[in-house]
Amino acid sequence: MQKLKEEIGRLLAPLVQLEPEEVISLLEVPPETAYGDIAFPCYVLARQRKQPPPLIAGELSKELSGIGGHLWKEASPRGPYLNFHIDPSAYGSDIIQRIRDEGLTYGNTDLGGGANVTIDYSSPNIAKPFGVGHIRSTVIGHSLYLIYKALGYNSIGINHLGDWGTQFGKLIVAFEHWGEEDELLDDPVDYLYKLYVRFHKEAEVDPALEDQARAWFKRLEEGEAEAVDYWNRFRSLSLDNYALIYDLLGIEFQHFHGESHYNDMLEEVIQLAREKGIAVESEGALIVDLEPHGLPPVMLQKKDGATLYITRDLAAAIYRKETFNFARSLYVVGAEQALHFQQLFKVLELLGFSWASQCIHVPFGLIRFKEGRMSTRAGNIVLLDEVLRRSIEMARTIIEEKNPDLNNKEEAARAVGLGAVRFGDLSNDRIKNIEFDWDKVLDFSGETAAYIQYSHARICSILRKVEDTDRKFDPQAVSLLIMDEEAALVKTLALLPDKIIDAAEAYRPSILARYLIDVARDFNRFYHNCPVLASEGLLREGRLLLIDATRQVIYNGLALLGIEAPEEM
Repeated sequence: MQKLKEEIGRLLAPLVQLEPEEVISLLEVPPETAYGDIAFPCYVLARQRKQPPPLIAGELSKELSGIGGHLWKEASPRGPYLNFHIDPSAYGSDIIQRIRDEGLTYGNTDLGGGANVTIDYSSPNIAKPFGVGHIRSTVIGHSLYLIYKALGYNSIGINHLGDWGTQFGKLIVAFEHWGEEDELLDDPVDYLYKLYVRFHKEAEVDPALEDQARAWFKRLEEGEAEAVDYWNRFRSLSLDNYALIYDLLGIEFQHFHGESHYNDMLEEVIQLAREKGIAVESEGALIVDLEPHGLPPVMLQKKDGATLYITRDLAAAIYRKETFNFARSLYVVGAEQALHFQQLFKVLELLGFSWASQCIHVPFGLIRFKEGRMSTRAGNIVLLDEVLRRSIEMARTIIEEKNPDLNNKEEAARAVGLGAVRFGDLSNDRIKNIEFDWDKVLDFSGETAAYIQYSHARICSILRKVEDTDRKFDPQAVSLLIMDEEAALVKTLALLPDKIIDAAEAYRPSILARYLIDVARDFNRFYHNCPVLASEGLLREGRLLLIDATRQVIYNGLALLGIEAPEEM
């Protein structure tokens, strides 16, 4: 599509007295394909030409009638728009050859120019089970990581672990009182969480336990060896547990910089706030008054000298800018933290950091399961590990029913099961709450990953029946793809680069996910109306090239969502 826009920009620019880049920026996609494929809004020329836009559109259409283009065949006026109609033969040849030449890199660009983008996502709390509530941050963040990488940025994944705070004092007290070594080693995170829950129940009866917890945390803050040993052990055991989840999902982070990493930097932050004159004393505590900026005041330090979460976030932001010199710094964190990030970015701005505008909160809604459809062994927390493994199990059952003779059932079940959970999240606008429904996410005919994956597997099945020589690129063969279903599929395949850019700019992987549903739909419409193997000669070769290009687009698109595209299902 970009190549088509560039061609129109070059031809139209001298006629409208604009630069080609200006023309390209004004081009739109008409609401109905019957109107055309690309539209130029002529109302932008009304003042310059002192004519009504419909008249301008008509005149430009006449001027272009004798020029023509390589990728378009006609420019027709419709109201205030000049609509360009693609030449399906030339356009199809251009797109299919490009997809064939670029392969796994089709859709990628170098827009980022190697600039760094830090992405803070997942961020579970140490010594607590990895609940399903973290799936949204994890899969949205990872998809943005992959999308920005495809656009030529250097993506840097940061897992900002919740690994500091008074809860560690409580855990140490609980383990000292009731801990059993064997149970800890058997299932560390689940056991630590149970101890944490027990602490709160016992503290209701014996409030002195809270004092003991504060004392232990103070020892930890002061670097006392025994307290630090406890903390290191609990942290290490938790990370080993989380690694199993990340390995299952195929996710890696460049940095596991949790809250504790920034402890030594907090005093500098507080000192800077004082020097800039934005920190003031209030009842013994140190605050930044943000009310003049329409926000509640934010506390940097309690009256007992303890720092808060936002103090550590300020230190983290400064550290990331100094270390990575990011062009953008994304925080993929729930929408309920919107105020926190408004305050954080405003304080950074008041501290004099012009790059505060490069910090972006990427909020998302909650995820819920239909009542009675998901149980857990961790009380009121739905464990992500259980969700993933149950999804794989259900996918395995469906595959057994649909294709009992499949050789690689386990691989296919894993790809379909994990894909269902990821896509069930990513296909929804991130800001909306999600109700997770097993019947919907594992539907092979609905708007699901399974539907898209099945389309990919179906294409692979067809291609296995032909020789590679049958897919040798031949412009003459591709020029025969002029049926409506063929032309529509080509146009959709051409959109992948634009959709990747749109998803990055809006921080919404859902744009890419919904696009892949369109690809699968257009392929299946084509498949049911245009025989492939039953066709003959050059038409058969052209259709084989078209479905091979479709396979590549589906593969590339799913990969950017972190989802596998199995060749058999």
